[in-house]
Amino acid sequence: MKKGLLRKILGQCYIWLILFFMYLPILVITAYSFSSSTAIIGKGFKFDFNLYPKLFMNRALMVAVGNTLLIAFISAVVATLLGTLGAIGAFYSKRKMRNTMDMANQINVVNAEIVIAFSLTVMFVFLGQYIFKADLFSFWTILIGHVCLSAPFVYISVKPKLQQMDPSLYEAAIDLGASPSVALRKAVIPEIMPGVVSGFMLAITLSLDDFIITEFLTGAGLLNGNNKITTISTFVQHAMHKKSVPLETRSLTALIFLIVIIAVIVISIYKNKQSKKVKVRKGRNV
Repeated sequence: MKKGLLRKILGQCYIWLILFFMYLPILVITAYSFSSSTAIIGKGFKFDFNLYPKLFMNRALMVAVGNTLLIAFISAVVATLLGTLGAIGAFYSKRKMRNTMDMANQINVVNAEIVIAFSLTVMFVFLGQYIFKADLFSFWTILIGHVCLSAPFVYISVKPKLQQMDPSLYEAAIDLGASPSVALRKAVIPEIMPGVVSGFMLAITLSLDDFIITEFLTGAGLLNGNNKITTISTFVQHAMHKKSVPLETRSLTALIFLIVIIAVIVISIYKNKQSKKVKVRKGRNV
């Protein structure tokens, strides 16, 4: 009994220690977002809110934030659409075709991001030089790269919900007179919506966090006009290379962390409500 209790205490201490070291840098940066001190963990800390107004006055950083959000949202919508339709198509395909699609999707999931970025770069260079006779690198190349990165993860988010669904639901809707598009929209999509939402959120997260694909495929466009597109990751990387990271990135980090916490809470509440509805339905059926 004592050994079991000791193992439980040590296990909990280990988990809390890991969480402490994971979140300590974020908490430190968040704390120093309320100070204009140039040094972190040292003398000179003075509490103020100066970095937050400066964040919104830093045009270059705001352009990078705007580009990041636009690319993330648009690529997530496209990736969610393609990943969801691909998962539905594979689910209703024959076993051999379904296994082939699952394997092809799994390769993209485990494949190194640098491989995706380099292969797309080579393809766009080839197409630009020999087919279109123009420089193709722009917002569209970044969008294609982010969709290639995110769509497989949407696929694996939707797939379990399809497996939990009654496979005859679509056929039943067709037999009752619904057209294929109506049956898909009315019968299938509502059943897999939690997986679609999870895939969409995951696609946004992957796009927001991406650096390699964006750096390889960047070109002129979006809020940068005729200059190369900058996102938060590329902006910070280039600033670190020049050793001139603006202090306003502290407040940006704190705001991103706050938004992530709010998003996690909202998603958790939504999932709890959905699970309660499912339990209520099962109880009524019984």
